Order: sequence, then structure tokens, then C-alpha cells
Amino acid sequence: MIMTRTFGYLTVIFLGLLCSRAVIAQLTTVVAAENAGMSSSALEAATNRLQQHIDDGDIAGVVAAVSRDGRIVYFEALGYLDLENAIPMPANALFRTYSMTRQITSAAVLMLYEQGKFQFDDPIKQYLPEFEDQKVLLDPNSVDLNQARGRIGDITVAHLLTHTSGLGSRSSRLYRENNVRDKNITLDEMVSNTARVPLFHDPGTQFRYGIHATILGKLVEVWSGQSFDVFLQEHLFSPLEMDSTMFWASDADLGRLTEVYRPIDGRLRPYQIETVPYTERPRLIEGGVGLLSSVMDFMRFSQMILEGGVFNGNRILQEKTVALMYENAIPDHVMPIGTTGYWLGSGWTLGGFNLVLDNTSYSFPVSNGTIWWDGSAGTRYFIDPTQRIVIVIMAQVSPSSGGGFRENFSEMVDAAISDLR
Repeated sequence: MIMTRTFGYLTVIFLGLLCSRAVIAQLTTVVAAENAGMSSSALEAATNRLQQHIDDGDIAGVVAAVSRDGRIVYFEALGYLDLENAIPMPANALFRTYSMTRQITSAAVLMLYEQGKFQFDDPIKQYLPEFEDQKVLLDPNSVDLNQARGRIGDITVAHLLTHTSGLGSRSSRLYRENNVRDKNITLDEMVSNTARVPLFHDPGTQFRYGIHATILGKLVEVWSGQSFDVFLQEHLFSPLEMDSTMFWASDADLGRLTEVYRPIDGRLRPYQIETVPYTERPRLIEGGVGLLSSVMDFMRFSQMILEGGVFNGNRILQEKTVALMYENAIPDHVMPIGTTGYWLGSGWTLGGFNLVLDNTSYSFPVSNGTIWWDGSAGTRYFIDPTQRIVIVIMAQVSPSSGGGFRENFSEMVDAAISDLR
């Protein structure tokens, strides 16, 4: 049964066993927006705008949350989890986070860095000998494995964390034609496949967004002696009380797994976005794209980072390690990391985040120094250390644009800030 309780103008959704008041209280206090220097009427307008996107058929449903100074000022679940069967969107819905998995993987890597398991400039061949003799394509647009040369320099751990290793995207033609990534293979097999295909460029010379976090997942196994998913569960998910973050949904969780939709012929239709559904344990546990999660779980993860590595009084990461998540780790000779849009005004951190360096390059309002990223099926989150704000918004639509619902939400939240810092 769905119940609501109003805190000032803020409506917080309670869902009995599915999303109790205790779930929200574990993160922070719930307050009226005005008590956190924000406008409740402006946030109400944000809800109306999200509802308009649902009514217009841009998205089927959405869950969104905003906190400031560690206190939740906004939390809404709107629309439908399952449009065909008119199942309302629950507050603890499970979403495919895709590339938002990368920051979780990077956090695990940083935990092991604190334990002295490696140094950032260590060559990965030291831990994964498959990469000893990897070559470089003569032409980065080629798919001919024989048209390659010896590489200059070795891939380091830092290169993997910053997408500067020379590895490519899982959707690249080179990787697709050579079956580098397949959900029906194991992580060990994907590592071997990746190492046998040439790099797109020499390590440390260019930024190329790609499969780096999945290779980092294997390194977590090497350094920790645990399987990647078990390490995350024990060292991140359990301490952060991220009970809704997983690589596949068990039978008990199927009722809150969102349907993915795609606009076809003027209406949203269910879309099978993956070859192995998230209702089955995959053979390939990927650190780059594999996790299901909820808005509240990513609020917890984000709040830990905003608080310098502490969650509910427990230290998860050292403060100096968290500081690395806010620092541009891309060397000057590789900048800028892109030539259009927000890429032109961004850097990349060892925490796996896009870092806002020049917000004038962005089409939506965001503070310089904010770290953020999104997923290819309609998820996104921001951690703004200047305004002390965390924003998490999740829907399931492919392509992920959804009529600009995420950008519109950012605009509305920005307009709600009455106490600028």
C-alpha cells in the first residue's frame, strides 16, 4: 500500500515493505525545502515538469531525489514501472544504471589503493600478464588485427581509471567483429579477448571512453582475492546499506525491476536492451555497465562522497582518497577530452567521474567542480560540493534522452536554489 506524508511542501512516498520511512531516514533528515535554502514551489514545478514528460510519452516513469547539506528536500516517484500493465512506479524501483556502475568500480579500486595493493602508475601487465605484448592499430578506424605496431609505453592503473589506456568502447566495430565483449562469456575471457586485440592508440596519449572499468573489475579480484561482486557487496554495498544494488534481480526483486521503453511510431514500447536479461545471473560480471540500483542507493553512495568518505558515522574511504574524486586526472597534453558540448568543458577523475571544469560548455546549469555521470538508459546523478547538493534521477528509456527530462530536471532544481553559495 502506498502512503504519503507531507513535510512542509515536500511529499515523501512510503511503500510499506518496499520503501519504508526508515530507508530514507538512514540517509539523512527530511526537511522542507526552505529549511535548506531552496524553494518548495520551484521543486513542485520540477515535479510538474517531470509529469509532463510522462504525459507527453517521453518516459514511462521516473524516480528523482535531491538532498542539500545531507537533508532530503525532494523525493518523488512518478508514472509507471510497467506501462502496459499500469503498475505504478515504486520509490525503490530497480533501474539499469549502465555506465553509473563505473564509479562504484572506481570506489572499490580506491579502497584497495588505500590498502597498498597497487600504485596508480603500476603497469597492469604486472597483474594481468595478458597485456604484456598488446599492440596498437596503425589506423584507429581499422578492424584488421594484422595492421598493428608495437606500442609505446605500458597501460597503467591510472590509464584505466581515466579512459586514457588506448582501449575502446564495447560498441566499437573492432570489438564487435572480434567478439571482445559478450554477456555469455566470463570476466577472465573478456580480459583475454581485450588483450589480444590491438589498442586504438598508445597509452596515455588520448582520452577514449571505453571498457576500462570492466578490466578494473578483474584487477579488484586480483588484488583482493575475492570475486568482484562479493568484494562490492562486503566492502561497499553492505556498509552503505545499498540493499537495492545488484548485478541481477532475484525472484524477490522482480516486482520492482523497471521495464525499458523505446519510442516507436509515436508511442513508448517495451525494448529488449540486453542479450542476457537482468533476471538471470550473468556469466560476465562487468564493472563498467552491469549494476541494477535504486535512487536511494545512489543517494547513499553520493552522500558518502560528499561527506568526505563517511556514511552514518562510518568511514568508507579516507578523506584524502575522496579528494581524488574531485581532481582532474587528465594530463594537459591529453586535454580537452572532447571537442563538442560538455566534453569540451570537462575533465575526468580517478573516481570515474566526469568533472565540470567550465560550465559554460554545458547545455544545463551545473556548478564548476561538480562530479557527475549518467547511464545509457536514462539515469543520471550529480554531486555538487559547492552547493552541497546531490541529485539522482532515474528512468528507463532508450535512447536515454527522453525528451530532455534529465536536463529539464537540472534546470528546475537549479531554479529552486534560493541560497546560492
